[in-house]
Order: sequence, then structure tokens, then C-alpha cells
Amino acid sequence: MNTREERISLLSEMIAFAIVDGELHDSEYDFLAIVAEELAIEKELFLELFKKRAAIIPIQSEHQRVMQFYRLALLMHVDNVLHEREIKMINEIGIKMGLNPMGIRKTLKAMEQSPNRMVEPAFLICAFEEQHN
Repeated sequence: MNTREERISLLSEMIAFAIVDGELHDSEYDFLAIVAEELAIEKELFLELFKKRAAIIPIQSEHQRVMQFYRLALLMHVDNVLHEREIKMINEIGIKMGLNPMGIRKTLKAMEQSPNRMVEPAFLICAFEEQHN
């Protein structure tokens, strides 16, 4: 991420997504804390984002949008409970990000079929670049 504001925006979006099903599981909180640490967001600000959302800054780079989508998909699976609202919301977020719907579906299906819910980076890139031609 380029700026602090962009990193805060990404984390804020992830927090909002984590509570879309009405609760925050410990595993979701732990995952978000790891992401906050990776994004160099201090603990105090991290906790504040649960109370007040930061402004969402659109992600310019397609690669970064794909990575954010993947982070959200991992977050969706981290509690081992898939809610219909989460599935609907992640598809809406992907579309709003300007990601290819076929890439979204392909990625989510591959994650669902994976024992650890993860996919290889090369697969992820290919899933979204396939439709560029």
C-alpha cells in the first residue's frame, strides 16, 4: 500500500466485512490483528476502527484490488462459518472494485474446494487475468 490513509482504508473495509454477519469471531479478530500489524497500523488505531469506519479510498492498481479481495475472502473463511450475507457481500465488493465476475467466482470456488481455503498466487493472478483478452 502506498499511503497510511490507504492502509487504514483497507483495514477499515476488512473490519466492516468481518462484522457483516452480526458478530466478530475470535479467529476473525486475530486475522484482522495480523493484517493490521502487516500494514503497520498501531493497536490503538486498530481498535478505534471497530467503533468508527475510516473513509474508503478506491484502490487504483488491479493487482492490489485482487489482493484485497483475496484478503476479504480469507477473512470470510477464517471462522469456518459461511453466512449467506458474507457470500453476497464479497461478490458485491468484488464487483464494486471493478474485478471480473468470472475471476471472482473462480477464486471463491477454488477456495471452497481447498482444504485450507487458500489458493496459490499464480492461480489467483490467472483467474483475474484470464478475461483480459
